[in-house]
This record gives sequence, structure tokens and C-alpha cells, in this order.
Amino acid sequence: MAFRLRLAPEKTNIDFFRWQLATFGGSMALMVMAFIVWGVMGLNYGIDFQGGTTIRTESSTQVDVGAIRETLNALEVGDVAVTEVFDPSFGPDKHVASIRIAALDGTEAVTPQTMTAVTAALTGLDNALKITSVESVGAKVSGELIWTSIIAVVVTSLGIMAYIWLRFEWQFALGGILALLHDVFITVGIFALFQLKFDLSIIAALLTILGYSINDTVVVFDRLRENLVKYKTMPLRDVMNLSVNETLSRTLMTSVSTLIAVGAMLIFGGDVIRGFTFAIFIGIVLGTYSSVYVAKNIVLMIGLDRSDKPKSDKGASHEFANIDA
Repeated sequence: MAFRLRLAPEKTNIDFFRWQLATFGGSMALMVMAFIVWGVMGLNYGIDFQGGTTIRTESSTQVDVGAIRETLNALEVGDVAVTEVFDPSFGPDKHVASIRIAALDGTEAVTPQTMTAVTAALTGLDNALKITSVESVGAKVSGELIWTSIIAVVVTSLGIMAYIWLRFEWQFALGGILALLHDVFITVGIFALFQLKFDLSIIAALLTILGYSINDTVVVFDRLRENLVKYKTMPLRDVMNLSVNETLSRTLMTSVSTLIAVGAMLIFGGDVIRGFTFAIFIGIVLGTYSSVYVAKNIVLMIGLDRSDKPKSDKGASHEFANIDA
């Protein structure tokens, strides 16, 4: 008999509604807190959204953040932010710093003349220092990127909502999209709380989270739709519990295997993609949680009309159910 790895027993009978106030209520409270943190603390926008120039330096000597900041401020190049970059993969003789120079009002990023002066000042401060990369974004372009990113997230969410509506019913679409917003808002709230850099790579991570989370939710909804036809007299709450229990092993296997891959990238991928992988890691955890505890709870609160379910050998619950996914 072939060995099959299971992270959950073949048959479970967990009451996922037992601690509804703590699970679903806690999720709603976290969404509100994420909004408050986002509004009060704001996001630590990266160069993509703020405009300016980011300089990455590397040296064999220890980074002196204060000395670099004082040297660049003397050049009067604008607001300067200096941070030392830490990474487990760096050796004892590799010290990396990230220098961000904000774009001045009405100007693009740092001019070539200013960049020459900055380079001379940095190398004069530390002869072993090397500039490994320079990224520049104009203030006008950064403003356009903010709106483009918002539109991308909104259009993606509406497209997913339309698909779920056609594939299932409008109650499922509303539950699914609210579960997705739950994942995105809390992820953004975490970035605001810890003031992690928020740039275009994080927008890409949020779009990835939307796709991953809805895939997990659709699996639960699909089993729920089958069970609604199979158990016509069973209370809706019990049918939902049964559906989540039947898909629990698949949900855990998918989530854990994905987290292993993303976790390896988070630890060993380097600081350049750390924000991206961290956002996806948090999103996968939230997406799995919302598929089990958020989406179905919203559908339960809205309610389903089960009186006019058509009798069909294919188990279709409405006219669009047999559309190929």
C-alpha cells in the first residue's frame, strides 16, 4: 500500500463555527485595526511611489549611518534616509547600506551632476565603499504608479467577483471578495505597523495573494455547492462545516507546501526580494484562514435560497454552474 502523507485525518468533524466570535469577529476587528494603523502611521513608500533616487552601497568596513547622513546633508541634495541592510547570507566582511534621496518638488530624480558629487562624498568617507546599484524615479511617474496600482487591485478584485458570481451565486461572490479584501487589508496594515518598505513588488505580491486566496476559497465553495444538492434538508451551517472538513486535508497540504517554498525564499532569497516574499507569506496564512473562517461565515449571514434548487444529475445549483472554469 502506497504511503500517503496527510496533515489532517482522513475524516474530521471540527465545528468551525464553535468559536465564531473569536475567529470571524477577530478577523473583522483586525481589518478595522489595519485601517486605523494605515490611516495614522501611513505606509513607508519605496522609491517607486515616493520619487527620488535609491543608492545601494557595499563595503568591507562597518556602515556608519550617522556619518553617511551627515556627509550627504552637507551637499544639500534634499531629504536623505540611510539604512543598513542586514541579511543572513552576508559574510563578516560585507556591509550593505541603502541610501534614499527624495526627489525635490518640481524636479525629477537626482541629476548626473548631483550623483557625481554624492559618489565623491561617499568614496571620500570610505575608500572601500562601492556603489552597486542606482534606481531613480521621477515624482510625476511615482504619482502615476500609485493610481495604476490601485486600479490594478480594484479591477482584479471585480474580475474575481464576477467570476465567482457566474460560477456560483452572488452570495458566494460577496463572501469571496470580502474574504480577499480581508487578506489584502490586514497585509497592508502589517506593512504600515512595522513601517516596512512598500513598493511595486508589494503590489505584485498583493495581486498574487488575491489569486492564491480565491483558489483556496473556490475549492471550499465547490464542495459546498455539491453538498447543498446532496444534503437538501441538512441545515446550512452543518453543510458548511461538512464541506470545510472534507476539503481540510487538501487546504492544509496546499498551504504548507506553498509556505515551505516561500519560507525558503524569505530566508535565503536575500534582502532584495524579502519584502515581496514576506507579503506573500503573510498572505498565504491569511488566505488559508479566510477560506475556512471568513468567506463561509459571510455566506451564512447572508443566507441561501435552497428551495428552488433544480434537480440535475450534474448537481448544478444554478444556470451558470456548468460553465468551464
